[in-house]
Amino acid sequence: MGEFSKKAKGRIEQAVGGLTGNRELQQKGEDHERAGQVEGAVKAFKHAGEGGGQGRKAWLSMRFQK
Repeated sequence: MGEFSKKAKGRIEQAVGGLTGNRELQQKGEDHERAGQVEGAVKAFKHAGEGGGQGRKAWLSMRFQK
């Protein structure tokens, strides 16, 4: 499954779980959504590194600014 499909599946599971009162399904949805977010961040990090090390350094400093 791709980044966007994981996020969408997670949001749907959260909504259905909320409507039905199924906390387990809501939690599963949150996990799927987070997995999609992580996958997207990893892809962005890899893409930033394609141009050399400077791209990753810039991405990291931008992503984790305080």
